[in-house]
Amino acid sequence: MDDPKNRLTGERKERRGFASMTPEKQREIASKGGRAAHQIGTAHEWTSDEARSAGRKGGQISRGGRGRLIDQPEPAGQSGQSVTASGDGQ
Repeated sequence: MDDPKNRLTGERKERRGFASMTPEKQREIASKGGRAAHQIGTAHEWTSDEARSAGRKGGQISRGGRGRLIDQPEPAGQSGQSVTASGDGQ
């Protein structure tokens, strides 16, 4: 029987179920599930817009944020002061 201490700490002596299978076997089983979902009509079908949005998000994440829009710095001399109708900034 399992040691209760191992159960409380989340430790296991051996890998079980899906985790114990080779990546090829896992892929084979997952593929069967995907085909079955398509056959019965419960699989998600991507629209062009959904696919485009997902691809954009993935690209932004994979580049470490380099593809994200950033705030443009203000041109020199405009430090956020409002200018009055007379133009003196007061």
